[in-house]
Amino acid sequence: MIARPRLQLALDTDTLPAAFRPLSAAISQIDVIECGTVLIIAEGLRCVREVRALYPTKTILADVRIAEAGSVIARQCFSAGATWVSAVAGASMTTIEQVVQVAGEFCGEVQVELGDVYDVEQARRWRDSGVGHVIVHRSRDAEAAGSLTWQPQDVDRVAELAGLGFTVTITGGVTAADLDVFAGAPVGIIIVGRGIVAAADPLAAATTMRAAIERVWPAS
Repeated sequence: MIARPRLQLALDTDTLPAAFRPLSAAISQIDVIECGTVLIIAEGLRCVREVRALYPTKTILADVRIAEAGSVIARQCFSAGATWVSAVAGASMTTIEQVVQVAGEFCGEVQVELGDVYDVEQARRWRDSGVGHVIVHRSRDAEAAGSLTWQPQDVDRVAELAGLGFTVTITGGVTAADLDVFAGAPVGIIIVGRGIVAAADPLAAATTMRAAIERVWPAS
């Protein structure tokens, strides 16, 4: 049985107040709160601390995209209250192993963000090292330019990675209309950012996405 995907809200604003408005409005529909890279660069890890203080039981991703200094950065993120941290696919296995080790100390989890191309054998090594999540995405710049749409091969990629044992996240301007492409696919998490954050009514936007998820992945 394929589990229904969770909904993750990406907060990539450049101030905390701009993040808190849509977050507080839509929180009833959100499973995972992402303190995005832009927000962390702008506000530091205090954004993770403040989100944790407001939502002590929620899963929080610190999307720091670790490339090196794995132990140091991961420890700072988990100490601030993150549940998950992200690393980039180009990080060395040594760095990935450091991040996984620190995650284990905090009962946390690690995501690796894939590029347009990935190596299956490398993915197996990540999984063997203890990485639990991978992210399949359309690039923000390409998606904004309208040059990419989700394709059947994206669905195949999701299935292959899930078959290796990963929780697979999809991201990159995902809309409710996109989800039919993934019907029946083992998507674990769907990230929505601007579609909720920039909406006039963030709760309505999140509710629409939640309804689409429930339609495409009906409960058995």
